[in-house]
Amino acid sequence: MVPDMSDRHLHCLVEIPKGSRNKYEWDEQLQAIKFDRFLFSSVVYPTDYGFIPQTLGEDGDPLDAMVTVSEPTFPGCVIPVKPIALFKMRDDKGVDDKVLCVPLEDPNWNSIDELDDLPLPLRDEISHFFSIYKTPEGKVVKVDGWFSREDAIAVIDESHARWRERQQTIDGRALEQG
Repeated sequence: MVPDMSDRHLHCLVEIPKGSRNKYEWDEQLQAIKFDRFLFSSVVYPTDYGFIPQTLGEDGDPLDAMVTVSEPTFPGCVIPVKPIALFKMRDDKGVDDKVLCVPLEDPNWNSIDELDDLPLPLRDEISHFFSIYKTPEGKVVKVDGWFSREDAIAVIDESHARWRERQQTIDGRALEQG
């Protein structure tokens, strides 16, 4: 049974718009999005790309999210989304899961509920992009493939729990020093 996501407020903070070769990343210290690098590969991001706030992935970064959009948005845009699948891969930092989402307010995408609803050419484009985009940098990426919506929701829940645990540790240290 698919867990009901309707009562959750899930958002993606966009770092990189669809069609970009610029790699932007959220800088926690600056509390801003900063330019990281220009992709060495002659490929572009196939979706808007960013992260789900208040999450912590296994790699120590916020949980990555891809959002299918009709038109690219912009770095810093927050999109209300629902998860439809999980894309599992590993890079030089280890597990680097990515949640595939659709925007709640885009009628071209919001009727999609699970991976099988997503057009196969887009699914293949996303897989291909992530399998090669770091190759010219000399980095190895291992793609584990696509997983269900239920798997995506489980990873989101785990990453929220990791984030809360880290926040409690940070808050505890602040009280000790206060």
